[in-house]
Amino acid sequence: MLNLLGEYPGTLDAKSRALLPAALKKQLGGTESKGFVVNRDVFSECLVLYPMDEWNRTSAEVRRLNRFDPENVEFIRRFLNGATPVELDASGRLLLPKTLMSYANLGKDIVFTGMGDRIEIWSEEGHKRALSGNVDFKSLAAKVMAGKPNDA
Repeated sequence: MLNLLGEYPGTLDAKSRALLPAALKKQLGGTESKGFVVNRDVFSECLVLYPMDEWNRTSAEVRRLNRFDPENVEFIRRFLNGATPVELDASGRLLLPKTLMSYANLGKDIVFTGMGDRIEIWSEEGHKRALSGNVDFKSLAAKVMAGKPNDA
């Protein structure tokens, strides 16, 4: 089970390639050789880089949805639209699709963020905006974590 952590600055070159940060590669523990799927985030203007094993788990959940429910069909369509398999090239770079880059407003300066079992890819400005929003983190933590058992 992956536990990807940290935030790492990166850059996109003129050919839409980004070097996967060495710290994230190390945390992936060799699973990067299986490839990734990159897609739009459901809630934010960023991209999500799923290691292939995590993508397979996530897409299995999506496949279990009832396709005779119109809301499910709309979710499936929007979630899978744009999902693109990507692999690291010999230099450890990812080639990001232009349409997805446009969605996330990615320019030269980007930020990779480890999010447990996946990696978010943000524009530098988008990442700053997402973290500077007016959120009462103390209240949010209490609400989200209420009733969760403490692991000893």
